[in-house]
Amino acid sequence: MTAYIIADIKVKDPQWMTSYAASVHDLVHKHGGRYLSRSGNVKTLEGKPLDTTLIALMAFPSEAAARAFTNDPAYAPFASARQDGSDSRFQMIDNTDLAGTIPYLPKG
Repeated sequence: MTAYIIADIKVKDPQWMTSYAASVHDLVHKHGGRYLSRSGNVKTLEGKPLDTTLIALMAFPSEAAARAFTNDPAYAPFASARQDGSDSRFQMIDNTDLAGTIPYLPKG
């Protein structure tokens, strides 16, 4: 079952970004993932805007693969630099439909 990581980030100190952007995509790919987006073009269409600088959306073949990426020792220094230089939240969702009414998604 596909798992998605949504990274919601407010950059406080951009020093970490160059190294992170140049290297982390290789770690995502190592675990079977791929970026669907990594954009600072964030527009709120409804509700109160979050204080967000960028959002990244990554797809992995499974929850285990997504967790393997976030738990990879090679990722730890990049995660630490990101955490020190930003307010960030990583969330994981799967590709299910909670209501079970979308025929092309598994019922959640």
